[in-house]
Amino acid sequence: MSNFSLSSKNVRFVLIGLIVMVAGYILMAGGGSSDPNVFNPEIFNFRRLVLSPLLVILGIVIVILAIMKKPREDRDDNEKQ
Repeated sequence: MSNFSLSSKNVRFVLIGLIVMVAGYILMAGGGSSDPNVFNPEIFNFRRLVLSPLLVILGIVIVILAIMKKPREDRDDNEKQ
C-alpha cells in the first residue's frame, strides 16, 4: 500500500466521514405529505433543519481533513531534511 497516496488511517477517516454524511442525508429524508393539499409540519422539525445539515457538513470536514493530513512517516522525513 506504499504506492497509495493515503495511509490506511486516512482511508478510515474518509470512510467515517462518508458514513457521517450518509447518516445526515438519511436523517434529512422524509416528512413529505402524500396529499399535496395537506401540509405536514414534520418537514420543519429540528432533525431536518439543524441536525442533518450539521452532520453533512461535519462529514465533509472529516473527509477534507483526512485527505489533507500527512501520514506520520512523511512528517518525520520532512523534518529530517
